Amino acid sequence: MSRECSRSTDKHLKRPLRILRLPDVRKRVGLSKSQIYKLISEDAFPRQIRLGGGRASGWVEFQVNLWIEQRIAESRKEAV
Repeated sequence: MSRECSRSTDKHLKRPLRILRLPDVRKRVGLSKSQIYKLISEDAFPRQIRLGGGRASGWVEFQVNLWIEQRIAESRKEAV
């Protein structure tokens, strides 16, 4: 995973940060829960953050969007 995916803020773009829960992440990337966690274990998808105590977690929207943009760019390079 690139360093860009590991950023935790989006200050340079001046957008508000949002946290996505797993169902929203799954809808955006089109992958199953197990595929997402497999990619995380391979350092190929942004890691989730803890949302307080307990087991609640979520993903920084900017990081997920950046991952999607990188997949698009990679697929377009392969098509050329």
